[in-house]
Amino acid sequence: MAQFIKIYEDKPSEAAVQRVVKVLRDGGLVIYPTDTVYGLGCDITNTKALERIARIKGIKLEKANFSFVCSDLSNISDYVKQIDTSTFKILKRTLPGPYTFILPGNNNLPKEFKKKNTVGIRVPDNNIALEIVRQLGNPIVSTSIHDEDEVLEYSTDPELIFEKWQNLVDLVVDGGYGGNEASTIIDLSGFEPVLVREGKGDPDVF
Repeated sequence: MAQFIKIYEDKPSEAAVQRVVKVLRDGGLVIYPTDTVYGLGCDITNTKALERIARIKGIKLEKANFSFVCSDLSNISDYVKQIDTSTFKILKRTLPGPYTFILPGNNNLPKEFKKKNTVGIRVPDNNIALEIVRQLGNPIVSTSIHDEDEVLEYSTDPELIFEKWQNLVDLVVDGGYGGNEASTIIDLSGFEPVLVREGKGDPDVF
């Protein structure tokens, strides 16, 4: 059964964050809060963990559109091609924030994602998520946890999330009630920014 850890966003306990990081380093799956909905994530460098997430989502890993959750803009540049000034200004203005930006990937992408030309990048405005990524030392590959209930697209109560997911993942972080609106997705990989999905972030940022 999964561990269930309470972490406070205003002052995340270093010991608690280290417990989460250890699970990720050991190839575990973690459910954690972001500035939008709760996410399901694993260490970007762990193939077996990536395959587990793909299985849970019922998709082939190479076809999966997972996001890379980074801690800051310099973290992003490890995985994307050099970005132009206008793209950088959009990222600087909006991150950390409730956006997923699709950017052209570079050769540092893990082998599982090499066939993809683009990658979705997130820097959530949530201290717990950012601290986990900082202490891990590399991005988390992440996907949002959908609810089967048609009315509730996303689960917001960490205790209910734990009840539902405790046998599928290794750790659930209770970071308080989550949101129920996903991130706004903007494709910045072409000549013009394209709004892919309107979510919590204001789509008029470009």
